[in-house]
Amino acid sequence: MLDWGKRKSTYIVRRSMITYKNIIRGIVTVTAVTMLFSCEGNLNRIRAMDLPGDSPQAIGTNLDLKYTDSGRVVATLKSERMLDYTNLEFPYREFPDGIELEFFDENRQKNTVTSNYAIIYDETGLIDLQGDVVLVTSDSTRLEATQLYWDQTIGWVFTDKPNTIRRPSGARNQGQGFDSDLNFTNFRSRTNVGVQVIEDKNQ
Repeated sequence: MLDWGKRKSTYIVRRSMITYKNIIRGIVTVTAVTMLFSCEGNLNRIRAMDLPGDSPQAIGTNLDLKYTDSGRVVATLKSERMLDYTNLEFPYREFPDGIELEFFDENRQKNTVTSNYAIIYDETGLIDLQGDVVLVTSDSTRLEATQLYWDQTIGWVFTDKPNTIRRPSGARNQGQGFDSDLNFTNFRSRTNVGVQVIEDKNQ
């Protein structure tokens, strides 16, 4: 009887020690898992603060890009900063510090556009130029406007804002809205006041 009691007593003590170790191990495991999920949650919150939903997927600085077609440079783009939102459903690129564009025709004639701000919409090929927009064509025709849209697909520019056009001949046109090809050879103004220079061929 006495031996049995000792064995029983010893068994109970050993069982208690095993149970205690399991409890400690369980507490450590639960604590570690809790800390892991807590850290992951904090990391996700930090990422959410750093990258809000409307953040650009990329930012470019001091850009000097060249666009080519069959090995020929057709346009250049310069800007201090570009915000790339082409990951959105309606992709676009924004130039908050302004833009300078040069584009060349088949005869290497250059037209230049500058503005204080610009957005290029990738799917439509439309460029929205805003703030002190100046377009100078290869024949030195100069357009000044507060806003100008340039449709790259069809080579067309238009606006419904006030604008001034000065031609090399001295002719000047001030109006509210127009649309035209890039060389202003097919120009339609909505309302305008200006000075036209007419050459007298009889002299």
